[in-house]
Amino acid sequence: MEIKILKLNEAAIVPHYSHPGDAGLDLFSIEEQEILPGETKLINTGIAIALPPGTEAQIRPRSGLALKHSITVLNSPGTIDAGYRGEIGIILINHGKKPFQVVIGMKIAQMVIATIIQANVTLVDKLDVTSRATGGFGSTGTMK
Repeated sequence: MEIKILKLNEAAIVPHYSHPGDAGLDLFSIEEQEILPGETKLINTGIAIALPPGTEAQIRPRSGLALKHSITVLNSPGTIDAGYRGEIGIILINHGKKPFQVVIGMKIAQMVIATIIQANVTLVDKLDVTSRATGGFGSTGTMK
């Protein structure tokens, strides 16, 4: 599958996989910003992409930033639709107790390319019966 990347900024780093077989392409910051505890910031990547029809790009947190600094992607996973051609921006939130400094060239998120299925929506009078029925949050318990 081919994904076309357009650099919108000289500082932009083309997304790439860090290791063979990785699911996510690393995304990088083109700017320096401080994110205070409890604060949300939009961090620009300086790239735009063209995805093939029938695909999406999912923007996901980096586990190291989450574990070490309590930094995560706020709307995780974020979705980039195949028809979007604007700059990819990453919404980061600082759940930690210390300010966090984003620097130019920092890996800030990962992008997973996935196929999508568009459903045909049908209005019905009732749904089929299942063993779970309307059992919601916690209905399956916490133990075997």
